[in-house]
Amino acid sequence: MFIADFHIHSKYSRATSRECVPETLALWARRKGLHVLGTGDFTHPAWRKELKEKLVPAGDGLYALKDEYRLADNVAGADFTPRFVVSGEISSIYKKNGRVRKVHNLILLPGLEQAERIAGVLEALGNLRSDGRPILGLDSRDLLEIVLDACPEAIFIPAHIWTPHFSLFGAYSGFDAIEECFGDLTGHIYALETGLSSDPPMNRRLSALDGYTLVSNSDAHSPANLAREANIFATGLSYPHMRQALMNRGTKEFYGTIEFFPEEGKYHYDGHRDCKVCWQPAATRAAGGVCPVCGGKLTVGVLHRVEALADREEGLVPAAAKHFESLVPLQEIIASSLGATVASTKVRQKYDHLLQNLGPELFILREAPPAAIEAAAGPCIAEGIRRLRAGKVDIRPGYDGEYGIVKVLDKSEIELFSGQLALLNEPVAEAAATCRREPAIPAAAAAAEEPGREGEPGQGPAAAADHPYGLNREQWAAVAAGDRAIAVIAGPGTGKTKTLVSRIAHLVEHCGVPPAQITAVTFTNKAAQEMRSRLEQHFAGQQVAGAMTIGTFHAICLRMLSQWRGKDGVTLIDEDTALAIVEEIVKSMGRTFPLARR
Repeated sequence: MFIADFHIHSKYSRATSRECVPETLALWARRKGLHVLGTGDFTHPAWRKELKEKLVPAGDGLYALKDEYRLADNVAGADFTPRFVVSGEISSIYKKNGRVRKVHNLILLPGLEQAERIAGVLEALGNLRSDGRPILGLDSRDLLEIVLDACPEAIFIPAHIWTPHFSLFGAYSGFDAIEECFGDLTGHIYALETGLSSDPPMNRRLSALDGYTLVSNSDAHSPANLAREANIFATGLSYPHMRQALMNRGTKEFYGTIEFFPEEGKYHYDGHRDCKVCWQPAATRAAGGVCPVCGGKLTVGVLHRVEALADREEGLVPAAAKHFESLVPLQEIIASSLGATVASTKVRQKYDHLLQNLGPELFILREAPPAAIEAAAGPCIAEGIRRLRAGKVDIRPGYDGEYGIVKVLDKSEIELFSGQLALLNEPVAEAAATCRREPAIPAAAAAAEEPGREGEPGQGPAAAADHPYGLNREQWAAVAAGDRAIAVIAGPGTGKTKTLVSRIAHLVEHCGVPPAQITAVTFTNKAAQEMRSRLEQHFAGQQVAGAMTIGTFHAICLRMLSQWRGKDGVTLIDEDTALAIVEEIVKSMGRTFPLARR
C-alpha cells in the first residue's frame, strides 16, 4: 500500500508558504511518510519551469526530485524517494441557472506536457500568472470539456465539495446535485474530494454519492500541513494504476482515506467568527440564521449543508464503504499532550526527536508500538496517541473560517501522566498495571480505623488475617493498586515503610517485575537502610533485595553520575565552596558579590 496527497499548493499561490518548493515539499513528504504528492498549480508558468528544472520523470506518469535537490534529514526509515504527480486547482466563478456559482476543481495529469497543453488553452481565457490557483470565468462543465479534449486520461475531481463559499455543494454558491453542475459530462466525474470539515460517515448520508470514490487531500498551503488528509492505495505506484483505482470504486484498489476529525475543519459548525458565535445547525435554524450578537447573517457550515441535502439517517454504512482513519497531526497531539502551543520550540524539538527515533509521522500516529512511543516521547504523548487511535479526543468545533481546537489531555491529566511514574523510564508501572485490580474501598470504610499494634496502627490480628503481608484494608489497597501513579497520604505511625516494602514484594512476587528493575527512593539514609533491611528479611536467602536500587535521591543520582563519568569524574562540593566559585565568577564579570556566607 502507499499514501497519496494530490491537492497542495506552490509558493505561487496566494497565502502560501515560501517553503512550498519541490525540494522542501519532498523533504516533508518523507517526514510525513507520504509516497505520492501533487505538484499543485500546474497552470502557473513559473512553477512549471521550476518543476521541469528540479524534477525528473520516474516512469508511469510520475516524477521524482533530482538527487542534487534532495535535502538531508535523519527521519528513521524515510530513505524512500517520494513521487510527484502533476496537479492543480482552478477556481471557476460564473453564472448558471440564474445564480453566481463559485466552484473549485482539482485536476491530475500524467505529465508536464499535458499541463503545458491545457495551460495554453486556459491562458486565452484568463490570467494564469497572478495566482497559482487561477480564477477563471469558466463554467465547470466547460472546464471539464477543455481538460478532457487536451488529455483524455486526466482525472477531474471537484474539490472540497462542502466548503460554503467555493465548492460543488457550497451553501452560498454551489449546486444541489452533481448533474446540475456538469450536465452531460457528469459521467466523466468519478471521484469527489470531501474536504477537511466532513468525514465519510457524514458523506454516507447522501445516497447520490454512492457511485463516487470519495477522496481526501490536505489542500496544504505549507509543507508541514502535507498529509493531514490523504488517500491509501492498494495498487501499483503509477498514474494509470491510481486512475484505474479511482474509477473502479467497487474494488479494493482504492483502499480508503486518512481524515481530519471533521470538527477540526474550519467550516464544520455554523457561526460568526467576529462575534465568537459557534452553533450547531439546529440552533442556527431556530434563530433564522441571524447572529444573536450583531444581527448579521451566520455562516452556514458543512454539517448544516450535509443535513440539508441528506436523504439518510446517521449511522448507515453502505456495503461498498471504504476504510477510513481519523487522525490529528502529530504536532497538535504533542502540543495538547504537553499543554503547549503547536508553534512552541518545545513541541518542534519533540516532534523532530520522535521522527529521528521512531520514523515518519503517519507511522507514529498509525502503527508505532505504544511501548516504543512511550520510550521515545514519555507517558503524556504516548497516552495522547493512544487516545487518538481510540477516537477519544475532545475538539472544540471549527466555524466560519476558524479551525477547531483539539484537546487530548486536560491540565490535571498532563500533571498526572507527567508525574514520576518510574525512574529512568523503567517498565515497573506497566507491569503493575497488569496485576489484578482490587475493588475500590468506599470512603466511609477507608476512614474507619482497625485495631492495631504499637508502632503500626491498623495491623492487628484481624487485619493480618484478611489481607496479605499483614496489611489493613487501606494499606493493601495501595499495595495492590494497578494504576500507573499512586498517591498515598498518610501521617506518622501509619505504616508507610511497611506499605512500601509490601508494594515492592507484591511487584516481584505477583506482578513478575524483575528486582533489578525496581528503584526505591527515600528522603533519608536511615529510611533507605530500614527499607533494605526489611526487604532482606522478607526475601531471606534469595539475593533479591541486593538486585534492587535503594537509596536517597541524592545517593542514587551520585551513583549514576559516577558510573557515567567514572569515580574521579564527579566531585561533591559544600555550600561554602559553591559560594566561593560563584563569587569568583561574578567578580570576573566586574560585578559585586552581595551574598553573605553563613
